[in-house]
Amino acid sequence: MDEVEYDVTKAQQKKTKVGSFRINPDGTQEQRKMPLAHSEAFLADLLDGVCERMNDYKLEEDPVTKKKAFKRFAPRKGDKIYKEFKKFYFYSDAYRPLKFACEAIIEEHEDEISSLIAQEAHHLADKLCSEKADLCETSANQTEL
Repeated sequence: MDEVEYDVTKAQQKKTKVGSFRINPDGTQEQRKMPLAHSEAFLADLLDGVCERMNDYKLEEDPVTKKKAFKRFAPRKGDKIYKEFKKFYFYSDAYRPLKFACEAIIEEHEDEISSLIAQEAHHLADKLCSEKADLCETSANQTEL
């Protein structure tokens, strides 16, 4: 969801024209501008391709809690080091379970994700995980907040 939220945030500043293909009696077409992030085409493309970026993550273990989590290690396209980083090729089967999980979550909860984006929700991962899809346990700390 971090990847989705990053792309949606980037697209919030951009606008796209939407409207119908119908022509009004006066010969004009009804079109309006809306944020690109709310466009159905943008969301469909985003959700179709987001799981391909799971190889930019690696599994890390917290030295204190011993809890394992996937963390992004690769720079994003706009980062200064990106061009240099892309000269190297990284491949590992370690990210495959993450990609598979990503695809399963996107497929099963696509409507909920689109709904959260349309509501301009922040912290998409937390909201999807605990409120919409019920994928995570709600801790006592989250309930108090």
